[in-house]
Amino acid sequence: MKLAAIDIGSNAVRCQISSALNQNGKVIFKRVEYIRYAIRLGEDVFSQGFISEQKIQKFIKLLHAFKLLLEVHEVDHYMICATSAMRSSRNAEEVLLRVREALNMEIQVIDGVMEADLINRVIVSFLDERNYLHIDVGGGSTEFNIYVNREKMASRSFEQGSIRHMQGSESEVLWNSMREWIESNARKYHLMRAVGTGGNMNKIFELAGKTVGKPIFRKQMEEVAQRIAAMSMEERLTKLLLNPDRADVILPAAEIYLSAMKWAKLESMLVPNVGLKDGMLHALYERYHPERFTIDSIN
Repeated sequence: MKLAAIDIGSNAVRCQISSALNQNGKVIFKRVEYIRYAIRLGEDVFSQGFISEQKIQKFIKLLHAFKLLLEVHEVDHYMICATSAMRSSRNAEEVLLRVREALNMEIQVIDGVMEADLINRVIVSFLDERNYLHIDVGGGSTEFNIYVNREKMASRSFEQGSIRHMQGSESEVLWNSMREWIESNARKYHLMRAVGTGGNMNKIFELAGKTVGKPIFRKQMEEVAQRIAAMSMEERLTKLLLNPDRADVILPAAEIYLSAMKWAKLESMLVPNVGLKDGMLHALYERYHPERFTIDSIN
């Protein structure tokens, strides 16, 4: 069975097609296709409050391309979720209607709670009995989850992400609210390690030269951030080979990750390289295969 997840974020839109293979009661998701396009809906929304006509037209073309790709791959079921930028846009309903009329595709605009719940489906398999702070930084929002012995004990979403932070559109009140929530929960649950998700964290992990499955330390993250900060935008593109849409938001994202770790007094982080799209695939499989199953891995 082939499943597809289309994640409409504030910075990029991601489409992943995977085959769900049932092997002796264990489900393996084998990646068939993955495309990421940096359309940057948040660039419009967080500066002017709505998605521009030019970007709407490009967005519809992009979804049309994805629809054709799903048809070529003969995908059985798919899910489309939009997050912070679409939640915040004044003309979101118009955009959703135009997509529906042009392509007959339904987009779910999910809140921060559902976004965190979907990510939770894949995060827990990477955790041990230690108490964790999960930090997921997107373009428009950041989700925090507290895990104790692999069970989620607390969760909070803040409308503060890498693009918002880069644009300086967050308030001091919001930043302090994030700090207070983390500090209070760190004391309550005696947190021991962070787990980080999001494209920017994956790139920081890669730039630090870390081995998959091993933690990255806060000092190493700070060193990577300092190295990037010392470079011009052109150097980030040519020497670090960062994509243009990554080169400008990676430092604002790093500041959120590092601040959260400092507030929680955490020195290390796991980076499992999974995210919302993976949780969406899990949710799709559960919807069409409600019987009990165990997920073995994602490739």
